[in-house]
Amino acid sequence: MTEDRNRLAFAIRIALALTVPAVAAPAIAESVVVGECESLVNLDLPGTEITLAERLSAGTFTPPDTGGGNRPGGGPDLRRPFEIPAMCRVAGVVEPAIRFEVWLPEGDAWNGRFQAVGGGGLAGVISYAAMGEAVRDGYASASTDTGHEASDDTWLGDRQRLIDYGYRAIHEMTVKAKAVIDAYYGRGPEYSYFNGCSTGGRQGLMEAQRFPDDYDGIVSGAPVNRFTHLHIGQLWAAHATLKKPGAALTSADFELVTAKVLEMCDATDGVEDGILTDPRTCDFDPALLQCSAGQTEGCLPEPKVEALRMIYQGPVNPRTGEQIYPGLEPGGEAAQPGNRGWAMIMDGEKPFTISEAVIGGMAFEREDWDWRTFDFDRDVEIVDAKLFGVLNAIDPDLRDFKARGGKLIMYHGWSDPGVMPRQTIAYYESLIDFAEKATGQDGRAFTDEYVRLYMMPGMGHCRGGPGPDRADFMKALVAWVEEGKAPEEIVARKVEDDEVTMTRLLCPHPQVARYSGRGDPNDARNFHCALPE
Repeated sequence: MTEDRNRLAFAIRIALALTVPAVAAPAIAESVVVGECESLVNLDLPGTEITLAERLSAGTFTPPDTGGGNRPGGGPDLRRPFEIPAMCRVAGVVEPAIRFEVWLPEGDAWNGRFQAVGGGGLAGVISYAAMGEAVRDGYASASTDTGHEASDDTWLGDRQRLIDYGYRAIHEMTVKAKAVIDAYYGRGPEYSYFNGCSTGGRQGLMEAQRFPDDYDGIVSGAPVNRFTHLHIGQLWAAHATLKKPGAALTSADFELVTAKVLEMCDATDGVEDGILTDPRTCDFDPALLQCSAGQTEGCLPEPKVEALRMIYQGPVNPRTGEQIYPGLEPGGEAAQPGNRGWAMIMDGEKPFTISEAVIGGMAFEREDWDWRTFDFDRDVEIVDAKLFGVLNAIDPDLRDFKARGGKLIMYHGWSDPGVMPRQTIAYYESLIDFAEKATGQDGRAFTDEYVRLYMMPGMGHCRGGPGPDRADFMKALVAWVEEGKAPEEIVARKVEDDEVTMTRLLCPHPQVARYSGRGDPNDARNFHCALPE
């Protein structure tokens, strides 16, 4: 514990030393005319070139081909057309190479608010679809590629671009976007919000920790806040399944395991629905599936059973036994609609692509780095020494963010195979512990004034899985920031073929949704929030 506290204190000192000071909004040049989109190309912003300012009519927008193969969900879906309102589209570059875009709904369609959206994976692309959703809801919106292109991997060894990816790009985008908004509408946004999941969730926490004045409210989903250890954890899964002969797990194995987990634990929350309300209550031992002598079907050989044990356990230091990062949870092993399950990070003969890039490219800066050589004792400290203070968003001191009225909503799917859910709970609890020590007040009550965490049963990585995976966190956040209505219960929806097939209550952690025992278990109205028994 002492070592953890010392490491945290060091990381916070580094974070403060590297924080970029806020940049004042520039004066508006005479050549920029309020309401005239094309004139924004003349906007003079420090260290920035405006490369595009064009009016787009309401209709279909097809994102440009900027790549995206280095992030989960990358590929053709990033170019899927979607509808936009009439708007002004502005693009620019902040030195050295941070591309950003700002989208501005025309006239009365603007609701007076700014909603920036986060990225995913190793970023490298503008999050066009998320911007489209924001402008359809009336927000001015912005996104950034964080300073590199998805198709390029040379940036992994570039310290400045690591800093840009880690935190600088989002802050610079925010400052520039607010200036663009002010120039176009003749006034800045009344309220500013950030909305992101995965890498976007980490970006949101970075903003609250480093730049507490940037946003009034932040939605942070499945945040990769302990970035370095997450990717060490994903390497652990590769060591468990690929280094030992016969240990590689297949899709059929994952289906077998999930079926056994549900057989054991599905009904313990009062509803048999293929969803575990809290997987931590499921005491599943993969040895239950180990093949007996002569058995070859419906079971797992010993190497696979041992691999499963390692994955549920999560990475530990082999010398000290110290937990490096949490493991994955039971119940989310098999693929489900919109969620690849554990195959997301364990599919093939190599580790998860992003983890190999982070550890091999960012930390060791070697194209020929061999993941099999990673030492979970010695190399953890090497990775942390290089990347911890730049990429990890773990500072629990959010008092400045709170003091200016900031609100934070975090959420995480219990069946997330990409970012281990218990890490988000650990960060939330660190906020409470810090508040209690720093203020002398009840830490939970202090934190409850500005933070809520919602754990989502059955949801995969940001979306998908058997559980309800859609909830209007932004609506709840706006009501909290602007009207002082702290969110309690939030209704999540499961949508299949454009039809809502299930609703379920999301409860502020540590509460969980409990079935009343009567009525349709697919209807949130038949649940209530309560503390775990």
